[in-house]
Amino acid sequence: MNRKLLVLDIDGTLTNSKKEITEKTKTALFRMMEKGHLVMIASGRPTPGLRRYEAELELRERGGYLLSYNGAKVTRCKDGAVIYQKQLAKKYIAGIYQFACDHDCGIITYDSDVISGRRLDDYLRLEARINGMTLKEVENFTEYVNFDVNKCLLTADPAVSYEYEKMLAEQYEDVLSIGRSEPFFIEVMAKGVDKAKTLEQVIGKIGIRYEDTICCGDGFNDRSMIEYAALGVAMANAQPEVKAVADYITASNDEDGIAEVIERFILTENREEGML
Repeated sequence: MNRKLLVLDIDGTLTNSKKEITEKTKTALFRMMEKGHLVMIASGRPTPGLRRYEAELELRERGGYLLSYNGAKVTRCKDGAVIYQKQLAKKYIAGIYQFACDHDCGIITYDSDVISGRRLDDYLRLEARINGMTLKEVENFTEYVNFDVNKCLLTADPAVSYEYEKMLAEQYEDVLSIGRSEPFFIEVMAKGVDKAKTLEQVIGKIGIRYEDTICCGDGFNDRSMIEYAALGVAMANAQPEVKAVADYITASNDEDGIAEVIERFILTENREEGML
């Protein structure tokens, strides 16, 4: 049996519309991990925002991994070791902040809290809430953030966020990675950071062959890893651009699409090999 690595986005993929992991999906994940396969949660969220799912899926005990900040950091759950990290240099913070001011975007970054330096909006409050983190307002963002970070996050109305994403990408195309994880979230990271590039760096370190990678997602920032994976899976509720590059489209996040993937592509293989 070849060990599979199942890489899962959270919102719209692992969790249903109520932000819950259903019992059917959880049972399927436990079954595959009991057979020696690996689970990696891959999200644009900060590492603290992944801890509740790490605990719920018992990834510390079962040997899973967390890919956070859209790929800027990968943590081994069993001991908390950082096995990969690529940070956004502090010298870029002032320019990113100025862009946010010029275009009336919200802007945050992270340490143990979600750090905000200008106007708050509902999107920023959502980011803090879904990650279970405190939203900390600072008087001078560029002075406070005097350290390298994993990611800055800008917020903008979906009607204009695509244009702002393009503008930022043109301004920083040689030095930063820019992309949207949601229609209202613009992610800013070090050059070369995305889920696919990070997976390419770490799969060998964790003893997984490329041929045994399965990546599942629904959002803009999942496209790269779905395109990269040996088996790229889009949820039925995925963005059209994501479905376009997928090898397989599973059921929606409200119909246990991840359980379907596990049964069809991981546990079925085990049955064929007499493993179950």
